[in-house]
Amino acid sequence: MRVLLVEDDEVISERLKRALEKEGYNADLAHDGQAGLELAKMGEYSVIILDIMMPKRDGWSVCQALRDAKNTTPILMLTAKDAIEDRVKGLDLGADDYLVKPFSLKEFLARIRALTRRNKIEKSSVIHLGDLEIDANAKTVARNGTPLKLTKREFTLLEALARNRRRILSREFIIEQVWNDDESVSNTVNFHVTSLRKKIDEGRERSLIETVHGFGYRIAEDI
Repeated sequence: MRVLLVEDDEVISERLKRALEKEGYNADLAHDGQAGLELAKMGEYSVIILDIMMPKRDGWSVCQALRDAKNTTPILMLTAKDAIEDRVKGLDLGADDYLVKPFSLKEFLARIRALTRRNKIEKSSVIHLGDLEIDANAKTVARNGTPLKLTKREFTLLEALARNRRRILSREFIIEQVWNDDESVSNTVNFHVTSLRKKIDEGRERSLIETVHGFGYRIAEDI
């Protein structure tokens, strides 16, 4: 299980990294906010741990940028700021939990375990959208019990839409975050959405995938 630790104090970050690795986590380190944001966008993490006061970009800004990019990875914020207003600000920006320095390693690790458990539940293997079933582990899709044959890109696109069913995914987000492809253009996304719709909506009047003009795509709200 991979976690990302973004903390500018190298003594603290090394101490936390050792504690995480002792618990069986693989920990990536960044020592400023901008580097942390770039790692978070490139990698797939179970939890992101963010300090607030950092050079180049503070933790609040990183948290907001990730949530604006529809990154739903659980975020634990670490800070010396214990004012209620600071905690509320972090949570309002999309953080999942907050830990005030100084803290014990026991509590830190307990918070990480709680966030990873929550993330596992949210990322369960089988996803249902009405009569459509997506098995993320087996990489299979069936509608009303009938198996559907999807390409790899169609499957990852459908899974991303299903896991973010209340959000609109932009074409840029699909290219960069879902496919990890900086070279495709928006027309490529349109092509794959059209192909995917033909396969999952065959014989039905309404599409499972809605186009939100000017923004992107999402799963139909009443599915």
